[in-house]
Amino acid sequence: MTTPPTPPAPPAPGPAASPAPDPEARGLRLVLVLIALTVVSGLIDAVSYLGLGRVFTANMTGNVVVLGFAAAGAAGFSVPRTATSLCCFLIGAVVGGRVAARYGGGSRRRWARLTLAAEAVLVGLSAAVAIVWPGRTGTVYALIALTAFAMGVRNATVRKLGVPDLTTTVLTMTLTGLAADSRLGDGTGHRSPRRTASVAAMLGGAFLGAWLVLHHGLGLPLLIAAVGSAALAVSASGEE
Repeated sequence: MTTPPTPPAPPAPGPAASPAPDPEARGLRLVLVLIALTVVSGLIDAVSYLGLGRVFTANMTGNVVVLGFAAAGAAGFSVPRTATSLCCFLIGAVVGGRVAARYGGGSRRRWARLTLAAEAVLVGLSAAVAIVWPGRTGTVYALIALTAFAMGVRNATVRKLGVPDLTTTVLTMTLTGLAADSRLGDGTGHRSPRRTASVAAMLGGAFLGAWLVLHHGLGLPLLIAAVGSAALAVSASGEE
């Protein structure tokens, strides 16, 4: 009887194939991007409040209060300038909402970068206006309109991204969470590092912006803010 041939041994298992890299993970994490944007907000509000007649273009909570002061006739405040900021911010938020509706269901990385690129262009235009046409009434309104619109687009995007405790422009709830959720409050303080970083970023941006406004005018801090937004636009990832 003929012995059947021995079947060949199965090939030795090779190394497991590594998973393909996630394109959303390429770049700077969103937490770091939003903290850096908080520095930019401090720069822009320093420019607007100190250089454009006590009006905010990033912090709309303060702007509503300022509008009340101006409407009551308090010296040093302007209803037209504050109203311009509020209106342009709201228009920017509408645009940001439309962009989120179109791109928010896809790549967060592409969406975030697109929004930051738009912010960089708008703030860059405001820097150019401040440098080329300083000290004019039209310049003041142009700077208010451009920066408030940019901040509206950004805030709508940040809201839809939904990264906890990093709004980039308002710190009231961040400070509340920092205190209430601390070990002295009723929590563990597990989010304290990012909240503390957000507060420090706003303080640092406001300090730098104020120093630059007082010593170098409005163009330089706006230019730095535009360059910062542009750098984030090319480096942001889609991961928190």
